[in-house]
Amino acid sequence: MSIIAKEAIAQLFTDARTHNVWLDKPVSDETLRELYDLVKWGPTSANTTPARIVFVKSAQAKAKLIDCMAPGNVDKTRTAPVTAIIAYDLKFYEHLPKLFPNGAEKMVPMFSGDAAKAAGAAHMNSSLQGGYFILAARALGLDCGPMAGFDAQKVNDTFFAGTEWRVNFICNLGYGDQDKLFPRNPRLSFDEAARII
Repeated sequence: MSIIAKEAIAQLFTDARTHNVWLDKPVSDETLRELYDLVKWGPTSANTTPARIVFVKSAQAKAKLIDCMAPGNVDKTRTAPVTAIIAYDLKFYEHLPKLFPNGAEKMVPMFSGDAAKAAGAAHMNSSLQGGYFILAARALGLDCGPMAGFDAQKVNDTFFAGTEWRVNFICNLGYGDQDKLFPRNPRLSFDEAARII
């Protein structure tokens, strides 16, 4: 692989920011489909790909979601063109015969017989996919506002009742107002956060 352009690195990492205030500019369904079609290629263990995404756009669905949000996240969610619920499927292993055909015979019983192991794998791998989601959105020119600060049980009851899907985190999407960004917070240095051994 070759190194990508510095401009691309800046768009994905060094210049990218978490947004809380949004321009009144819609995000098309085609862009959301393109976004998913990038996210799906990110690696997960045994190609489990447990992430499930609900793109909340309609006023009716937004109202239901806002009712689940912590007070500090209400306005930013209300004004975002799209809010994505990044969830995971506790029964992701049912898709392994398609997604991991060479190992499904061993992996399906391992997960189906151990709910805690399946839940741990689903949460970890959907978190990986959530990171890919943010990078893919930025690659497509979208800004992101990932959030905790919601009632997870209420989200699950409202959006995933009768399913095996569970919310991991929530991410606003759209085109952020650059003039309303907070000053950028510092990061830990290499020596504070990493070691080479």
